Formats: sequence, structure tokens, C-alpha cells
Amino acid sequence: MKIISYNLNGIRSAMTKGLVDFMQAQKADVYCFQEVKATSDQVQSFLFEVIGYPYQFWFSAEKKGYSGVAIFSKIMPDLITYGFNHPEWDNEGRIIRADFGSTSIISVYMPSGSSGDERQAYKMRWLSFFDAYIRELKKTRSELIICGDYNICHKPIDIHDPVSNKNSSGFLPEEREWMEQFIQSGFVDTFRNFYAQPHQYSWWSYRANARNNNKGWRIDYCLVSDNLKLKLIDAGIIPEAKHSDHCPVWVELTA
Repeated sequence: MKIISYNLNGIRSAMTKGLVDFMQAQKADVYCFQEVKATSDQVQSFLFEVIGYPYQFWFSAEKKGYSGVAIFSKIMPDLITYGFNHPEWDNEGRIIRADFGSTSIISVYMPSGSSGDERQAYKMRWLSFFDAYIRELKKTRSELIICGDYNICHKPIDIHDPVSNKNSSGFLPEEREWMEQFIQSGFVDTFRNFYAQPHQYSWWSYRANARNNNKGWRIDYCLVSDNLKLKLIDAGIIPEAKHSDHCPVWVELTA
């Protein structure tokens, strides 16, 4: 099974830049999308059906044109779970889960705190809630694949300039500490499981020609629970895909 995770920064915009052709060429079994910024009736869904993705599940934000996650699949999941079933956290459309047999695939869009102190505080509360949610979920769904935009660089190797960004949201000590403990609670960073080299990023600012200069951040991840580690085949990043300010990340596992 090959899973591609992609923060699209607007699915309608990405479709005008060749998203459908990209998906057809990649032939992933499941796509986890974040920041779709739309509802299903605002796009030509049949275009995804034509290329082999008849099963499309959306969890959009209440605010129009904001946030939102989706899972597109070649095969029908056994169950789809929208949100956390918690009113405080579900209005922004940040998580959707698809169960395939004993394995659950999650598409998650974690909050950014870059707009100010209030949103940073919200982000930290959200992370605490998410950690507790996943710990509880693992009691009944132990095989987890959590793909998405985490809005956190885990280690200095994951950001182009760790020194000047030490006080930037997304690379704050408390965020990195959260990421470390979350992984240590029973997950594998699939990309780093295979590749240790630096300068591997998944997001670039639109400012200062950052992408062409590869001044980026690795904030998009495919984490899998430890019990799936032996099923890992490969993982990667696709920086040449330019439908968004992010690029896709992927993981492949044996069935």
C-alpha cells in the first residue's frame, strides 16, 4: 500500500496546476489531503473518480475557504470517522480517519501558531488533546498511520536555518519536545527511518525565492505505529511537485 500525504493549500488551486495528472501518475492507493479549503460540492469530483479514486471523504472547516482535510482511496474503507467527536476541536476540520482492516489511516492538519500568541496557545492545547486522543485510540486501533501537516520541525536537520528560527512557531522548544515525546510514545518517522541526509524539506515560504533556494522546513510527516515498522518498504518526499507551497510526502508498506 502506497499512501501520499499532501497539504494542498487549496484543492481548487492545486487542480488548476495539474493535481489530477500528478495523482494519476503516482498511482497511490490512498491520498491524505490537508488544507483543502473547500467542500466536495465545490470541485469536479468526477475527475478523481475517472483516475481511480471513487471513494472520497471530506471533513471541511465550518469557515469557508479554510483548513479542511480529506482522504481519497481506490478501495472502500471499512469505516470513516470525521473529526474527534468533540465540538471544541471539530469546527476547523483537522482530522479524518479511514479504517482498512486492522489498520487506520489518519489525515491530520495540525494548527499553526505563526499568527500570534493566541493561536500559539491554541496550538499547544490542541497538541495536548491530540496526544490524549491518539493514546486512547491505540487501545482499540493499534495499527496507526498518521499522515499530514504537523506544523512542527522535529530536529535542527529538518529546517534550513535552526539558529535564526529558534523562536519561530513551528520550531519552538516546546513544540519540538511535544513531537519527540509523541514519536517516543510508539511511532516511527518513516522518512527518517530510511534517510538521514539534510536539506530535505516539505514546505517553503512564498517569500524571498525560498523554494528555488531550498530554504525550507520539513513539517509534513507520515508516522506509523511501531508495530508496522517491519512492514515499511520505503518513504519519501516529492519536492518537484509544485501544486502548493508544500510538497507531497509518502510511505509504502506491505499489505
